[in-house]
Amino acid sequence: MKVLTLLVILLIYEVNGFQPHHSVKDQISNYLKTAPWEHVKSFAKIKTPLSMDITSNYRLPAGTILNGLKVVTVKGKTGKNCVDILKRDLSTKRKDGIYTINPDNKNPVKVYCDMTTDGGGWTVIQNRYDGSTNFYRNWNDYKIGFGNISREFWLGNDIIHALTKNGDQELRIEMTKFSGSKVYAKYSSFYIGEESKKYKLSISGYNGTAGDYLLGGQNLNGMAFSTKDKDNDKFIKRHCAKVEYGAWWYNQCSYSDLNGRYTPKQLNSGYYLFWGTSAENMKTTKMMIRTRS
Repeated sequence: MKVLTLLVILLIYEVNGFQPHHSVKDQISNYLKTAPWEHVKSFAKIKTPLSMDITSNYRLPAGTILNGLKVVTVKGKTGKNCVDILKRDLSTKRKDGIYTINPDNKNPVKVYCDMTTDGGGWTVIQNRYDGSTNFYRNWNDYKIGFGNISREFWLGNDIIHALTKNGDQELRIEMTKFSGSKVYAKYSSFYIGEESKKYKLSISGYNGTAGDYLLGGQNLNGMAFSTKDKDNDKFIKRHCAKVEYGAWWYNQCSYSDLNGRYTPKQLNSGYYLFWGTSAENMKTTKMMIRTRS
């Protein structure tokens, strides 16, 4: 019965279009095999004098699966960033999870490493997929970071500066549309200045499938970071971060805002998380950086 229930759960999971990372799928399988199933009832049905079907029902206590599944924290693996960890220990390849890095050799910090996408070694600086974390925040929140590192979060501008200050980082943005299609934008150079420079953005070298909406159209290269309480954009008549509900690097506002409010459906609205001249809202976004090879 446990094995049958497990197969049914995984079948429903895949039929509904969810394609988890293989490590997550393995974790679900292994956990459900040993979970604390409770017997509910059993009953028998006589089919013929020589055969009888016996059915037993089991259930899990409420919250069991969510409490039992945990994001993998890889102990003993550390480096300046995620690609440094990957190079030091190739066994971490395809092992996405929480690692400890020390970009300035002073303050260790836990980050989420994507060890799978495009060769792995990516330090994730932003992750959004269900709107469970409020991104309409003030300057200090974006400075130090917020959210749950295993779910939705912004890593923090101070940490992002520490990771990019040597000018050797590339940026990759993974996005899923409400149509279900996945697109990406990759920039060969990504750097933000320190707080005294208002976390000024330096970016170049686009390629990808999402379209270039950091350099194309309203060029955001050289723009300062803005939040709802800090108006650092170039639009004299408008406070873009406040009006568009998202902290971002704005020029005369922009054709992108991946920190805007989350919408569970496509609205084509610049008042929500969007990318493109038509303000196409995204279902999921993940921003990540890696040292150029």
